[in-house]
Amino acid sequence: MKRKLSFQIKLFLCLVAFSCVLLAVLGGLVYHIVDRQLHHDLGNRAKVQASEIALIPDLPPLVATRDTAAIARLINPLSHHSDASYIVIGDSHEIHLYHSSQPQSVDHPMIGGDNAEVLAGKTIISERKGGIGVSLRSKAPILDASGKVIGIVSVGYLTSYINDITLDQLAQALLFGVLLLLALFGFSWLFSKNLKKQMFWLEPREIALLVRQQKALMEAIYEGVIAIDDRLKILTINRAARELLGLTQPEQQLIGQQINHVIVTQDDFFNSDNVQHEHHDEIAQFNQRQVIVNRVPIGLPAPALHGWVYSFRDKNDINTLSSQLSQVTRYADNLRIMRHEQLNWTATLAGMLQMQRYDEALEYIQAQSAGAQAVLDFVSGRFHSPALCGLLLGKYVSAREKGIELCFDPACQLTYLPERLGENELMSIVGNLLDNAVEATLKLDAPHAPVELYLTQTSDQLIIEVADCGAGIDAEIRPQLFEQGVSSKPVRHSEHTGSEHGIGLYVVASYVRQAQGMIEISDNRPAGAVFSVFIPYQSASSSQNTVESVNE
Repeated sequence: MKRKLSFQIKLFLCLVAFSCVLLAVLGGLVYHIVDRQLHHDLGNRAKVQASEIALIPDLPPLVATRDTAAIARLINPLSHHSDASYIVIGDSHEIHLYHSSQPQSVDHPMIGGDNAEVLAGKTIISERKGGIGVSLRSKAPILDASGKVIGIVSVGYLTSYINDITLDQLAQALLFGVLLLLALFGFSWLFSKNLKKQMFWLEPREIALLVRQQKALMEAIYEGVIAIDDRLKILTINRAARELLGLTQPEQQLIGQQINHVIVTQDDFFNSDNVQHEHHDEIAQFNQRQVIVNRVPIGLPAPALHGWVYSFRDKNDINTLSSQLSQVTRYADNLRIMRHEQLNWTATLAGMLQMQRYDEALEYIQAQSAGAQAVLDFVSGRFHSPALCGLLLGKYVSAREKGIELCFDPACQLTYLPERLGENELMSIVGNLLDNAVEATLKLDAPHAPVELYLTQTSDQLIIEVADCGAGIDAEIRPQLFEQGVSSKPVRHSEHTGSEHGIGLYVVASYVRQAQGMIEISDNRPAGAVFSVFIPYQSASSSQNTVESVNE
């Protein structure tokens, strides 16, 4: 099979061929310029010499008397010192009286046919074929005392002599050209090698295949993907990103635009100070849609920063899956707890019946039913969200199993949610705060103090307070408590370490921030901590985002 040349070799050969053609053209141009300049310079030199010889005072009388021997004695010294190929003296009848290179041509006619103007009194420069070949010559008239033309002086340079001079200069230029060509060879090789390195040693067809693969991959990814450069201009955006963000423009119209002009964020997300670091699973809002974003910097080579790649997905998809998993987990936990309590209750009741203490058994049944029904009636009557009621009942039973009483403030009340806070976000906030309070309480020895929940709404804000009498929170970690990975819980060396701590409060703070609310931590008395969350309602008319409508 015939082996194809690599891109580097092809580029090198193309550059070398172009350099050779360029040098050949330059060589021809130089030859033409040098030759023309030599003709001009030697023609003027011949003209000057012919004019000066014609003005020698002793020459006109010798020409008039046709004294060829005297003319030879007069002109020979000049001919020896001149660089001209020949010097010729002729009379007015165009007959040779002197020829420096061909003495035998004396008394023979002059050849060339360009003497008419000279005999008319003009000095000319011409290129004609003479007795010894083609030459560049200048002819000047010889005048007597009365100003009459009595002869001709011709000084000429053979074209072969001119060509020798031209070729000699061209040879010097050619030597320089060869050195330049060698330098171009080296430059071409280094340039092609560096270009191939910039292309990661890939062939153009391989790059084209990668581009097509990248295009297909970008369109096949379910998540939205956007790549931007270091000037925050869009480099590429896939179809999923355009659909998630509600963009109707095609990709080609979006490429090159500022990312801030295409995606509207609340907290100047794309101009943050930590853009050089990777971020994963950040919660943000793009074009009024809550998304979960991953950001990876582009560095070629590191640590130079050339842009970023953002991948994001709709937070509602994650919420749906999380909600389903949370419901399954809650159902499993509640079933396990209820089964455990039911077994204990059944065993107790069976023992009373076996001892024939029917009245005590009946009172026991009524007491158990009354306690559970009271909590159920309170929760379902104060909170209009079935999901929130289920969460609170599950947390109540779970805490009770651990020996902790979950107390609800009598002023608890919730009929509708703030516009910027969804039901899933509310359940996540309340659930995480209650879990943290229970775990903080369990750090102390039994008997455990109750965990208190206050959840109510006013005319302008939603208030959530969770108080515990646990070990409290150190002042040193409070400023960083809501950052991802920071936890007040002790680190347990297990395979799950690092995946279960430092997430809950980060998620709570993210939801509160998105709802434009605030969260505070204060000390409880006599011990423990109080987490207070305040989320504003925008207006009485626009914020009637009732739980019933959310569930629908």
